[in-house]
Amino acid sequence: MRWTTRLKAFFRTPRYPLFLLLAFAVWFGLWAIRPSHPQDFFLEHILTVAAVGTLVWTRRWLPLSHLSYTLLFIFLALHVIGAHYTYAEVPYEAWARQVAGWLGVEGFDLRAACGFTRNHYDRLIHFAFGLLCAYPVRELFVRVARVRGFWSYYFPFDVAMSLSMLYELLEWAVAVIVAGDVGQSYLGTQGDEWDAHKDMALATLGALIAIAATACCHWRLRRDFAAEMADSLKVHDPRPLEEGR
Repeated sequence: MRWTTRLKAFFRTPRYPLFLLLAFAVWFGLWAIRPSHPQDFFLEHILTVAAVGTLVWTRRWLPLSHLSYTLLFIFLALHVIGAHYTYAEVPYEAWARQVAGWLGVEGFDLRAACGFTRNHYDRLIHFAFGLLCAYPVRELFVRVARVRGFWSYYFPFDVAMSLSMLYELLEWAVAVIVAGDVGQSYLGTQGDEWDAHKDMALATLGALIAIAATACCHWRLRRDFAAEMADSLKVHDPRPLEEGR
């Protein structure tokens, strides 16, 4: 089990976030080579550059846990793939067929096996947004706002839902401003009038799973979990707020 010990030591080293940053830079550079739609690739990564820049800028005075950085790295890595092809054209079906061929299963059709009628990579990313970003958001609430108990699980869930809604509005605005094929590629509805609603629902589901898993882990590991949850729901100052208070 030496490799597990080394892996744990590597994960705990202070240089781990720097490793993730360098790994993401290499990953981004490889997928930036000849993207299917260069203009759409640029649009997709405006927020990516802003997010990475913010994480680097806040590293010294508000460092996140290594787990949070890892979750964010995975999400951004998946996003880069979608931006390279555009979300509606990621060839995951061909990849699945190739893997099945390596395993000796010839003629495997993922779309037929799962009953897909469209490319669902964008659905995966919206689900991953909630699943992978809810925990880092919770960490910020706990450390910065010192939220405890029930509210430390509810607020991150609520923020994940809100950010998903804001992204859909931003996506719509960009598609209207840019227009043409680039705008449609960026929007990626694939003819589904309920696309935005389904994307938000999947992000909500992902966040719910992440928060529920976090709560379950804390329930098993912390003896004061139930007491903290109950205490957080109490009204500690029952007096009505006075004017100007």
